[in-house]
Amino acid sequence: MTHSVIASIAVLAQQIPITPEAPPGSAGLTKVVNWLAWAVMLAGIAALIYAGGKFGWERWHGGAVESPKIVLGALVGGIIATSAGSIMTQIVAK
Repeated sequence: MTHSVIASIAVLAQQIPITPEAPPGSAGLTKVVNWLAWAVMLAGIAALIYAGGKFGWERWHGGAVESPKIVLGALVGGIIATSAGSIMTQIVAK
């Protein structure tokens, strides 16, 4: 009995090799994802330009300083957007 339990555990503990590959016809989806990544980067650049203008306006008129939050949000969003592929590769590879 113990021998069969140990043999079963040894069989269940083996790793299954998984190699991810793109399904047929995924080139179009990859193109759309690349377009979305481009749009995200463009939105980040626009947010930084907007935050710079807003910062100047706030300094000139003495209003509440909200532009650093916009800059921080744009930078964090850009970091996440550009590293999303690397993050997913590390998650899937492990």
